[in-house]
Amino acid sequence: VPTKKLKKYEKEYQTMRESQLQQEDPMDRYKRENRRLQEASMRLEQENDDLAHELVTSKIALRNDLDQAEDKADVLNKELLLTKQRLVETEEEKRKQEEETAQLKEVFRKQLEKAEYEIKKTTAIIAEYKQICSQLSTRLEKQQAASKEELEVVKGKMMACKHCSDIFSKEGTVKPAAISREDQGIESDDEKDSLKKQLREMELELAQTKLQLVEAKCKIQELEHQRGALMNEIQAAKNSWFSKTLNSIKTATGTQPLQPPQATQPPKEST
Repeated sequence: VPTKKLKKYEKEYQTMRESQLQQEDPMDRYKRENRRLQEASMRLEQENDDLAHELVTSKIALRNDLDQAEDKADVLNKELLLTKQRLVETEEEKRKQEEETAQLKEVFRKQLEKAEYEIKKTTAIIAEYKQICSQLSTRLEKQQAASKEELEVVKGKMMACKHCSDIFSKEGTVKPAAISREDQGIESDDEKDSLKKQLREMELELAQTKLQLVEAKCKIQELEHQRGALMNEIQAAKNSWFSKTLNSIKTATGTQPLQPPQATQPPKEST
């Protein structure tokens, strides 16, 4: 059906409907119109009631949300105040820790300088004693060589002497005395006494030199021990200061303190 015909049919239907309504009884028409208006009014009242209920429910929900938001805001404000107070305390603690750290650094620097000075002094003393020991060893070797030469000379002289040649064997050892003192001359006795005296003096000097060498070695060992003790004290001071500083920093930030590192022992020098 074309569109024009549909519009024409629609107009004809509307005209016919109006003519039917005009021909209808006005009372019936008013009753029907009134009923329609009452239904519309009831529908609008129901919608109004629904909207009013929804409005009240929304107001109650909004009030609850507002109360919760206010409670949460109060809690957040309290937390903010506590955080600010904690921040102030932390800054004050940090300032104290920095001052303490600066003091510890200064004390540790002084102790380190003192320990380094002691180590340098001890090292110089050890080097001096080593030099003395070296000189004493050289002197002892020279004296031993000179003593051997003098002994060889004395033995050669005594072997060349007719009266004294019987005292030593060919290997250089002393033979048991087979000739009585009465058979020897006065000159040989004096010479042997002087030789024995020189031998005793050389032995005494050699013993004294060995004793000095032993004392110097003991002194060197004692100084080495003192230097090792100083190194241990320096390492312990470093570790204690380091662990104390880290613990104070960790305590200020609210974390657990670190365990102090193990003190490393320096290798002991062989004596």
